[in-house]
Amino acid sequence: MSDEMSDDEKRHDQLTRAPKSDESDAAPRIEVSDGDDGRTRIDVAETAAVRPGNPDKQ
Repeated sequence: MSDEMSDDEKRHDQLTRAPKSDESDAAPRIEVSDGDDGRTRIDVAETAAVRPGNPDKQ
């Protein structure tokens, strides 16, 4: 058995280590999928607390 943490475990540990952090800080912010033409598609997750763009524009 290895004592090494997976990349996901390292990410979670890093994002929840700060004194005022909570589980929501480690929530996924992007969604990665394969596009129709074999390219990788990266989208901001709908559940992301912070999203790019103008927050006042609907």
